Amino acid sequence: MHYAIIAAGEGSRLAQEGVSKPKPLVELNGEPMVLRLMHIFERCNAESISIIINEHMTEVREFVESLNLSVPINVVVKTTPSSMHSFWELSKVIPEGKFCLTTVDTIFREPDFARYIQAFEANGEHDGMWAVTPFIEDEKPLYVDVDNDLDMNITAFRDQPWDGAKYVSGGIYAMDSKAFKVLDHCIESNISRMRNFQRALVDAGHRLQAFSIDKIIDVDHASDIEVAQKFISE
Repeated sequence: MHYAIIAAGEGSRLAQEGVSKPKPLVELNGEPMVLRLMHIFERCNAESISIIINEHMTEVREFVESLNLSVPINVVVKTTPSSMHSFWELSKVIPEGKFCLTTVDTIFREPDFARYIQAFEANGEHDGMWAVTPFIEDEKPLYVDVDNDLDMNITAFRDQPWDGAKYVSGGIYAMDSKAFKVLDHCIESNISRMRNFQRALVDAGHRLQAFSIDKIIDVDHASDIEVAQKFISE
């Protein structure tokens, strides 16, 4: 299994709220967020880790390049207009086969993530598996519609909730590299935003399954740091 991290944002909200470190280096219980992710990936049978870093975040680049992990790290340094464009840049270095993509500020408990990865590795029927959660705390959540709570086949991604809506995207995406063809089409068609790429996958006939995790949170504000630390310590 290969892994990829989007860490190309500027972290402007944290900086405005008095957090001096770049977001990927913000510590949760003494460990930088980006390193926490990488260590979890190592323990989840990582074959490689690819990461994209904002050109202006030289401190993050130096930190990542100084790491001595047990797996190869592919580093892309580029400022992009959206997370989907960051993903596209990463697609050039992610090896073929199954991989899992996440943003650097997506916080989950390691046992939940490990079960999710194991489920995807064992799945031979779907082209991708999306981590979803019934815990809604995102400012602009992406709602995930499934056929039923047993099969959990994804039928649509929606910006607005509806009567009976249960899940939102957790920002963790496991898929096969054949999804890159759809990603290339999105870029060529001037489509932006990760949520529109996800819709394009459904439209292209990719079979996606949702995997529910009780709670996944993001670190967007300074106040989220303490919340995240308590969450992963529970």
